[in-house]
Amino acid sequence: MSHGYDTGRLNLPFVGISTFAKAPYEPDWTKINADVAILGAPFDFGTQWRAGARFGPRSIREASTLFSFGHAGAYDHEDDVTYLADTRIVDLGDADIVHTDTLASHANIEAGVRAILDSGAMPVVLGGDHSVNIPCIAAFSDQKPVHVVQIDAHLDFVDERHGVRFGHGNPMRRAAERSWVSGLSQIGMRNVSSTAKEGYDDARRMGSDIVSVRQFRAMGADAMLDRIPGGARYYVTIDIDGFDPSIAPGTGTPSHGGFLYYEILEFLDGLTRRGTVVGIDLVEVAPDYDHSGSTATLAAQLLLNLIGRAFAPEGGQRN
Repeated sequence: MSHGYDTGRLNLPFVGISTFAKAPYEPDWTKINADVAILGAPFDFGTQWRAGARFGPRSIREASTLFSFGHAGAYDHEDDVTYLADTRIVDLGDADIVHTDTLASHANIEAGVRAILDSGAMPVVLGGDHSVNIPCIAAFSDQKPVHVVQIDAHLDFVDERHGVRFGHGNPMRRAAERSWVSGLSQIGMRNVSSTAKEGYDDARRMGSDIVSVRQFRAMGADAMLDRIPGGARYYVTIDIDGFDPSIAPGTGTPSHGGFLYYEILEFLDGLTRRGTVVGIDLVEVAPDYDHSGSTATLAAQLLLNLIGRAFAPEGGQRN
């Protein structure tokens, strides 16, 4: 016997299929009609140490259901804004990954992002390792220029290592080479890193502003925002290892001394008001290293808040 279905299904978080935020699934990429389209990129062949980020998209989607109680948006009493109430989100599923074939897999990710951009929606890509950013940025070749904002423990500015140019240590170098990337703000780099001094020198020479966690904290979020070109189109790439492993242990290359949640939320909130966020990827969630699921929850919570602010309604305080 059913109860209460005459007024609609409850569809509680633990019920049903785990699309991102319980958004509608759209398998036909020629029929995207939304403000935001979620694309999974379960590719982790670019890792240099611990693999497992191929399961990131599934874990982030499942974690996102925690925040999907079916209310009309998400009210933030501090900002006095109801976010996500009128934001149309669809989940496209995953780009097809060809095991061991980096170029074919990246091409399929790029095709998915291009389909989203062609529809007029904003792409939000769930990685996967950070190499998936390479096809994401490539897909913007026909768009107006973008400024890349990176949250990460590692610079990812290696040109070539052992003949590898498309691994997870290369994406920001590949981005800087693109004519449609107007500059990079690289935030969170710390301690021992994947990039040698030459990479830092090259990054600065090619237009990067590099800020460590300690430097960010010393200046504050507002001063960091002042360093980023105003009125620009921002592509935001978030490596979950930019956060401290005390709150994000589920990643292949954890690095102590990282950010905490509100530091980055406040920064991203300011970024959405300084210019226009036009694309997002969140990468390197490897859920098998975190049996609590907290890392995936952090990823989902951050994405929902960033999407909400990118499409924030007019009015409200947003203090």
